[in-house]
Amino acid sequence: MELMNQVRGYHFLLGVFRSQQNDPYCSICSAYANTLKTARENLAALEAGNADALAELDQRFTGMLSGTRAGLDALSGPVNPSGQKKAGNCKLPQGVCFIKASFALVQQI
Repeated sequence: MELMNQVRGYHFLLGVFRSQQNDPYCSICSAYANTLKTARENLAALEAGNADALAELDQRFTGMLSGTRAGLDALSGPVNPSGQKKAGNCKLPQGVCFIKASFALVQQI
């Protein structure tokens, strides 16, 4: 059950990345670039460490996993990312970041 939820979590995270790719600040932020890189690495590690168990998941989840991997790989991060909070552009409260908060949620699963 936990592995299925991890697959679902990364699928959710893909949706966040796709959505925030259109945000004026997130789309050029170093948090977006760094978290995208880490998410790709963590998903690859999840797949490598659980290959047998993943193969046994219902087809709906193996398809979701394949689509998520392809989706994360297809995303292009910012070319020259910069911290939008540090630059004074992002006005979210201190310690709040759409990208980082979403990734933290996935890591709790």
